[in-house]
Amino acid sequence: MSPPIILDIEASGFGVGSYPVEIGYVDAIGHPWSAQVQPHADWLHWDSEAEKLHQQSRQSLEAFGQTAREIALHLNHVFAGKTVYTDGWYQDFVWLHSLYEAAGLSPNFKLEDLGLTLSPAQKALWHDTKLSVRETFALQQHRASTDAKVLQLTWLKTADTSALMAEQA
Repeated sequence: MSPPIILDIEASGFGVGSYPVEIGYVDAIGHPWSAQVQPHADWLHWDSEAEKLHQQSRQSLEAFGQTAREIALHLNHVFAGKTVYTDGWYQDFVWLHSLYEAAGLSPNFKLEDLGLTLSPAQKALWHDTKLSVRETFALQQHRASTDAKVLQLTWLKTADTSALMAEQA
């Protein structure tokens, strides 16, 4: 069973005017990738609470982040024609759109809600399994590629457990 490709986006804040500050993913074979996003000139919103949560300052992103265009080109290259999943579809869709708009490009892949891939048994196991995965692997929260890794590991573990439960029934 091949797990879904998971994408996660961390942002400058929540709500109107927020934009991506880090984009990360885990591919179908479990390899992580992430990039800090250099704020586009039009991106002005900054929430100090989000900075504390993500541990990334605007100044650091300006100095060390990759441009929206560099990241969008990378994502298009890696995901061309594929479906990529996220657990925060609505918000991540908006932030991904902001990235591509700043890059002057369009995504050539589809972004979907991870929940669409879950069986009822997986949904029932999801919350507790996700907590267990985060605790077992001690993965840092609110970093894009590690959050994506937690989601993919949770997907795999719930898929295995629900398959085992179905066999025993």
